[in-house]
Formats: sequence, structure tokens, C-alpha cells
Amino acid sequence: MRLSVLAVGRLKEGPERELCQRYAGRIQDQGRALGLSGPDLIELPESRARRPEDRKAEEAEALRDRLPAGFVVALDERGRAVSSADFAARLGKERDAGLGAASFLIGGADGLDPSFRDRASLLLSFGAMTLPHQLVRVLVLEQIYRALTILGGHPYHRA
Repeated sequence: MRLSVLAVGRLKEGPERELCQRYAGRIQDQGRALGLSGPDLIELPESRARRPEDRKAEEAEALRDRLPAGFVVALDERGRAVSSADFAARLGKERDAGLGAASFLIGGADGLDPSFRDRASLLLSFGAMTLPHQLVRVLVLEQIYRALTILGGHPYHRA
């Protein structure tokens, strides 16, 4: 299964980008033995539309154009908060079902278009607080890495 993180907006040079690269490398190393490849880190431009609804719609179109078929996780404050172990189990279940891709969607400053919330395989939240997308990217990659270590029996995760 190929892993992808699709995010609206560019991540500038700095500690967040370095952390993303570090976790992406760890995912790549750990994932091979578990039948997972990637992650592809895909950055999409932010819309310049004036109204938030129009911005979300334009960004949704760009996301849809790059979204492979498979397991889709949409990050949204209205989503479910799950434990790392439950998240790992779900990722393993989707991999074992033979899905070719798992994609993690991070919307722009206005969030994701409602169409993604409605059709995502999993609507996931990191809590009720509003977080900047730069940190959400780091959290997504860290949790993917953590899930792989759980699936692989690695001691990184201490339950």
C-alpha cells in the first residue's frame, strides 16, 4: 500500500519541515518490511478566492485531482479522536484488505471542503483545538510512523 500526505499550502524551510522529512524517512525505512511504501508528500497551492467556501471548493478540486483511490483519512476538527493503537489497527486492516493506497488529507486555512468530510474512509481529529497545518503535517507523519512501529512490534510505542 502506497502512503500519501496531501496538504494544501507550502511548508517553508525550518524545524517543521525538518521534522516532516525525518518522519518521512523513518516511515520509508519501517514501511518496506510491512508492505507499505512512500510516503509521498504532496503540497498543493492555497486558493486565492475571496470567499472561504470558494477557497475550499477550489482546494478540494486540486486535492481530488491528486487523490489516489483507496483508504482516505481526512484531518478535521469534527473528526474522531482515536488512540494510536486503534489507528495502527485500522491502517493494518486496510493494508491487509489489499487497498493500493492510503491518503491523508490536510486542508487549507479554512479547512477541508465538506465533500471530503462526507466521503472520507476515516474523519480524524487530533483534538478540539485549532492547530496550524505545519504542525498537523508533523503529527500525521509521526502517527503514521508510530502506527508502523506498532504493526511491526518495534518498542517506539509504549502503551
